[in-house]
Amino acid sequence: MTTISASAARQTLPAQLDRVEAGEQIEITRHGKVVAVLISPEELRHRRASHLWAEADRVAQDLEEARRRPLSKARMTPERGAELLNYIYEGRASR
Repeated sequence: MTTISASAARQTLPAQLDRVEAGEQIEITRHGKVVAVLISPEELRHRRASHLWAEADRVAQDLEEARRRPLSKARMTPERGAELLNYIYEGRASR
């Protein structure tokens, strides 16, 4: 990856864009610290897609692990469920 200063990038932007279009990646520095990277839109899409695929794989793994775990026992009794439903119905009726 090529590295140039912000002032050089400003002075040579058309040439830098040509380089990016040709497939290069260019780091732009300010006071010796990288503050930006010029990359093609294709590379940006690829990087974003890679991250999303990795996240999808993580979610799939979490789902598979959850499927293997036994379900916990219900903590709510039927009586408590009926009580909560009545509370909801009363709230709707009072509107």
